Amino acid sequence: MKIVLVHRHGPGQFVHLACHLADAEWQVSFLCEAMNVRLPGIRTLRQPVTAPPPAIPFAQYHQDVGLKAARTLESLVREEGAPDIVYGHIGWGSMMFARDVLPKTPLIGYCEHYYHAIGRDVGFDPDDEITLAKRAQLRVRNAAQLTTLDQLDAAISPTKWQKSAFPAAYHHKIGVCHDGIDTHRCQPNPNASLTLPDGRVLTARDQVITYVARDLEPYRGFPTFMRAAAKLAQQNPDAQFVIAGGDGVSYGQARKDGRTWRDVMMAETQIDPSRIHFLGQIPHDQLIRMYQISSLHVYLTYPFVLSWSVLEAMACGAPVIASDTGPCHDMIRDRQNGFLTDFWDSDALAIKMAFCLTHRDDLTPLRERARKTILNHFDLRRCLDRQTTLIENMASGRKSR
Repeated sequence: MKIVLVHRHGPGQFVHLACHLADAEWQVSFLCEAMNVRLPGIRTLRQPVTAPPPAIPFAQYHQDVGLKAARTLESLVREEGAPDIVYGHIGWGSMMFARDVLPKTPLIGYCEHYYHAIGRDVGFDPDDEITLAKRAQLRVRNAAQLTTLDQLDAAISPTKWQKSAFPAAYHHKIGVCHDGIDTHRCQPNPNASLTLPDGRVLTARDQVITYVARDLEPYRGFPTFMRAAAKLAQQNPDAQFVIAGGDGVSYGQARKDGRTWRDVMMAETQIDPSRIHFLGQIPHDQLIRMYQISSLHVYLTYPFVLSWSVLEAMACGAPVIASDTGPCHDMIRDRQNGFLTDFWDSDALAIKMAFCLTHRDDLTPLRERARKTILNHFDLRRCLDRQTTLIENMASGRKSR
């Protein structure tokens, strides 16, 4: 069987699936602008890079990305014939014209995020001004997804909350299945330790508060976390704060003054630098050790795409304090397998953090329920089995026609 996975920057959410199918002797090809890691036995089909917005308008950007992806597919078909199935992310336009190249090939879409001017990430910050121009931009960004959805045979969204953002008219096409968390790799380890840049070694016996984001920015609640950390640091001289994440911008906008949010919040809070440890973007094995030694893990997010990090922390048995926002409702039940807190309220977060440290010996049942949640609903093997079944059934159906 031959599958083409489509993603602007591979492998993205398809990393586990690609390796799983390759191990099952599928011919796996990635169609992308760039491949961030090298995966053994998996071919890369590179399409020309399109300058991202705001260099060009979104409509033209999506069309350019889609045409380049379609031409790359067209070349593949001329040389090798059509693949048995194509599965691609629909967010950047890469799948817009796939049906025009492959009229009979089953197409599956990955539905990650559908934009709204109300009730999701846009406008969540009370200071956001949602102008007509902004609303129009969001509709144009969604146009590529709607064009693609109309052509798809099926689609997958990682969580119920993420699926719910897409128009109801397409819900019959969209199943819910997470990319999957490797619960064998991400599991509790009472003997784990983490060596800090200054050489100090932290273990589960220390009072360690962890925070992880791709980049330290408002979308993932970094300012709220820092304000709460500063309050807790004044009350608890033993608490140590370990933070992983870069100083760039993954979501939202960069600061107009050019400063990083880390510098801004360190200056605002005046927290003792010896108490807070910034690790930057670190290898995955170090992230896992962070979760394993964590006395509590803080995860805050706008109503936006759910991060793998919070699920991995739960799989490792870390008590999680998460924001009371839509994405977190798919896995956190307050005081059952974690804690929910107001995204903006640093005082409430500091109180919950102090509670977790004071009562951490009593949180064993909560830790166990957190891991069980991931095992039951987000385990990698379960998720891969569901994805593979869909893909195999659709590809086999094509073969039998």
